Amino acid sequence: MPAGALPAGDLLALAAALVDVPSESCAEGPITDLIEAELRPLAHLSVDRVGDNLVARTHLGKARRIVLAGHTDTVPANGNAGARIDGDVLWGLGAADMKGGIAVMLALARSVDAPAADVTYVFYAREEVAAADNGLLEVAAARPDLLEADVALLGEPTAAAVEAGCQGTMRLRVTLAGERAHTARPWMGRNAIHRLADVLAVVSTYEARRPVVEGCEYREALQAVSVDGGVAGNVVPDRATLTVNHRFAPDRSPDQAEDHIRSVLGDVLGEGDTVELTDVAPAAAPGLDDPLLAALIERSGAPVRAKLGWTDAAFFAARGVPASNFGPGDPLLAHTADERVHRDELVSVHAALNDLLVKGA
Repeated sequence: MPAGALPAGDLLALAAALVDVPSESCAEGPITDLIEAELRPLAHLSVDRVGDNLVARTHLGKARRIVLAGHTDTVPANGNAGARIDGDVLWGLGAADMKGGIAVMLALARSVDAPAADVTYVFYAREEVAAADNGLLEVAAARPDLLEADVALLGEPTAAAVEAGCQGTMRLRVTLAGERAHTARPWMGRNAIHRLADVLAVVSTYEARRPVVEGCEYREALQAVSVDGGVAGNVVPDRATLTVNHRFAPDRSPDQAEDHIRSVLGDVLGEGDTVELTDVAPAAAPGLDDPLLAALIERSGAPVRAKLGWTDAAFFAARGVPASNFGPGDPLLAHTADERVHRDELVSVHAALNDLLVKGA
């Protein structure tokens, strides 16, 4: 794809062109090719490609470096493949999550050739699938120097407001023991599925914390997300499994959050029952005392709020880099058939980031 193939000047048209390039997870090659063709000819950027991840950087010797990062993949289409523009609204797969944000990053990378702080633009693959496959990990393993920074902003959809840090997430598999028997004589056994009632009662009545961290109110949650059990239609089951998902605020480490959930479930578990941590991703503290983040919040004109979902802000925070989320698009529309982004949000996010890059903190 030749340089200049993507529209310039009109952010909505640029975002639409990106939406029109299919890039479901693990199939990001074509969109990465397109972005690479746009950026590699630019004299003010060095461009490095690691797999289907692309990193473009300025090298001006500034005192600080800011990362602008966004994932190029989408979830599978839901009757919304391809872009459709209706007035000032772009509809289509990935419009909000997050090709609108990618369009803003690409426009900035093209135009801001003398930023006040050095800038690293990271376009990475496989964010929408298992964390172990995330493109940021691929880059970190091959070229960790490409991700060095003092502060990071993820272009996740936030409706043009700064969403600070992110909550952590973990899943735990709770396995309840029972004893098999014929259903004609259930008193001879112990029904593991029936025992789920006590565990579900604890989960459904869980009183979640709403801690305030650096002025941002987070809202924790505990939800049952999967149930499995049963042997045969005439057998009292001796095993039942419940998977729970816990979202935890950045004032707790993963170990603290796990200990807390094990304590919550402890009163309804007994001999032979097990709780297994199946996956976990840490939270990210807001880091709002960083001058660049503080400047962005002031210039965005929107109140800062906590990021309740998990994002790759946690990837950077785990490496000592303060990170937040700032992008166009309503996060509630992500992964829906009605996914869309409004021109005003594209323009607003672009203006705030352009001002930050040009003027600094």
